[in-house]
Amino acid sequence: MENEPLSFLALGDSYTIGEAVNEYERWPSQLVERLRKAEIPIEDPRIIATTGWTTDELIQGIEKSGIRRTYDLVTLLIGVNNQYRSYPIEQYEKEFEELLNNSIRYAAGIAENVFVISVPDYGVTPFSKDKGLDESKIASELDNYNSIAERITASKNASFIDITPDSKNAKNDTSLIAKDGLHPSGKMYKDWVDVMYDLIYDLIYDNLSTR
Repeated sequence: MENEPLSFLALGDSYTIGEAVNEYERWPSQLVERLRKAEIPIEDPRIIATTGWTTDELIQGIEKSGIRRTYDLVTLLIGVNNQYRSYPIEQYEKEFEELLNNSIRYAAGIAENVFVISVPDYGVTPFSKDKGLDESKIASELDNYNSIAERITASKNASFIDITPDSKNAKNDTSLIAKDGLHPSGKMYKDWVDVMYDLIYDLIYDNLSTR
């Protein structure tokens, strides 16, 4: 396809920046590589994400980044640190909606070009076990976070991609966990890309065909 490369903005926390894995193993990088292999011209992802960020910290990080352009593809994955720090769920609901509205704005107002990725379940990781954390409590609270995110996402006509079931596979497969015992490995990120790829590919292909 003879087109200008598409642009990609990925917003989030450790799961987007790829804590404890190589840069090429991050799921945004793996997604771009797979799209390029399918002859979709796309730029390297611009990632605004930092390990440990909560929704309010991501809002501040975006403001400090000084974004002055729009993007063909925008992804948002945030919330695990709100849950980990026991922030009020009402704060997440309010700030997630603000972040999603900003994401749509960065997608030139085209909500269909925005993809929200569910929060994975870290309760199944060795880190959680070593800390003596309650696996069922974490799963229940993250289900609540993801339900809120999915509801708000649907109300804005953006897409919600549920990778949480895949993240639970780490309970019985340590190869899905990075060396820090907490974050996903490149192998798990590949599984996430497998889940989201077709939906994102179809959107991008349609975007290119209308240029």
